Amino acid sequence: METETRTCLSCGKPLRGRVDKKFCDDFCRNNFNNKQNSHQTNFVRNVNSILRKNRRILENLLPEAEETKKVLREKLVLEGFNFKYFTHQYQTQKGSVYFFTYEYGYLPLENDWILIVKREEKE
Repeated sequence: METETRTCLSCGKPLRGRVDKKFCDDFCRNNFNNKQNSHQTNFVRNVNSILRKNRRILENLLPEAEETKKVLREKLVLEGFNFKYFTHQYQTQKGSVYFFTYEYGYLPLENDWILIVKREEKE
């Protein structure tokens, strides 16, 4: 009776032990899974990095004591703000659309002005 030699999916070494074993150790299992998910993980990591940067820029431009602040669009661009990335939108009853990055948001105004706001959390 011939038995099929099973090998580790990560390093290719022969496996011993349970019949359903796929990896020789935790290192190989983690290595295999990290390689499988690396493309998705890199994409998510890059998007999260852009969102965090956008949030940090809005936070730094809005003084703590103020509820809103108007800045020129160019100021955000010079700081490295990426207008393509935001977490959600909010439309007022009047039809104005605010773009939010977590709790910080902005409203595009006329003549390249931007109104920065912070959403207050309700307890």
